[in-house]
Amino acid sequence: QVKLEESGGGLVQPGGSLRLSCTASGFTFRLYSMSWYRQAPGKQRRLVARITNDHSTYYIAAVKGRFTISRDNAANTVYLQMNELKPEDTAVYYCNVVVAGVSSWGQGTQVTVST
Repeated sequence: QVKLEESGGGLVQPGGSLRLSCTASGFTFRLYSMSWYRQAPGKQRRLVARITNDHSTYYIAAVKGRFTISRDNAANTVYLQMNELKPEDTAVYYCNVVVAGVSSWGQGTQVTVST
């Protein structure tokens, strides 16, 4: 049974930083791409960043140069380092993996960027 658990969200001022973590279980972590999505109030859930099993990365334009996705296969954990945060980054952030065609999500972690 795939399980994903996010942590690390919180309230931060504009320009600040946060690091999100997602710990996975129930599948062979090192073999799969891992993704971070976010969902702002009233909006659809959207991809933010992805890291493949060979550590190739992809970012949406809005976060490129500010966010860094990484993974620790020994710890079954994927990270999202978020720097230079902006109010428009405010959202619930979700970890995602697709295993055998089934998409699994964590419960999400709230990130709020505000003065």
